[in-house]
Amino acid sequence: MIRISILGVGLIGGSFARSLKRTATATDSFEITGYGRRRELLDRALELGVIDRGETDLARAVAAADVVVLGVPVGAVAELLRQLRPLLTPEMVITDVGSTKGSVVAAAEEVFGAIPPRFIPGHPIAGTEKSGVEAALDDLFVQRRVILTPVEGSDPHALTTVRQLWQQCGAEVVEMSVRQHDEVLAATSHLPHMLAYTLVDTLSRMEEHDDIFRFAAGGFRDFTRIASSNPRMWHDICLNNRAALLKTLEQFGTELERLQEAIRVGDSDVLLRTFTEAKQARDRYATKESSGDE
Repeated sequence: MIRISILGVGLIGGSFARSLKRTATATDSFEITGYGRRRELLDRALELGVIDRGETDLARAVAAADVVVLGVPVGAVAELLRQLRPLLTPEMVITDVGSTKGSVVAAAEEVFGAIPPRFIPGHPIAGTEKSGVEAALDDLFVQRRVILTPVEGSDPHALTTVRQLWQQCGAEVVEMSVRQHDEVLAATSHLPHMLAYTLVDTLSRMEEHDDIFRFAAGGFRDFTRIASSNPRMWHDICLNNRAALLKTLEQFGTELERLQEAIRVGDSDVLLRTFTEAKQARDRYATKESSGDE
């Protein structure tokens, strides 16, 4: 029996719990405690069978835990770690599910002086535009990637434990540096969310916005789906990965200005070349994804 405490039972934390319960066996089972400040949300998680026990008291939530999972938004990690510090034991393995890793490592260094050896930062590359425990799925991580970013001095046993838990959820686990993670995710996840939010906000302010949204087709809905994601979560992600995100935004802005100028002067060659090269790159990416290749 592995005792797991999930601090923040939302979409990701709840899906992690559901996934472990789905794959549990007689010799490999889990007791999952959920922690949160609102009793009614924990009661709902209990009703749904996501957790085995719900606690609003942090000390009770992590007592005797083998693994502690930080499932709160990245902006709340530092304060949670400060509250956790006197409650942790040397044997506990700690991990998180945040979309930025530099800020999480910095928070741990600020609270503990150095990131604890048994704290393994992690980030599942999975999710939906929905939030809350009611959106949790037991197959959310199947054939999805989870990135772990161990640092110098990370405990090998703790790393193996976290890796195996995600693999039990059906995920492919990869490792990369903290810096590489934040740069890659700024480009592939954080920037697309900024574009979707900005597009919807811009269109909603136009005088004819009712007609714009009424006649929006499937492509618009597909592209802007992620603008229905949790605003507070993405607010935190932007501020906690600002350096990498600003770099990516600046590069994208330069390319957008180049296209704007091509449209202004009627430069057919630039437009066609850009669209053709983008299509070819997207088609190569889609083929790799469908074949499972890196």
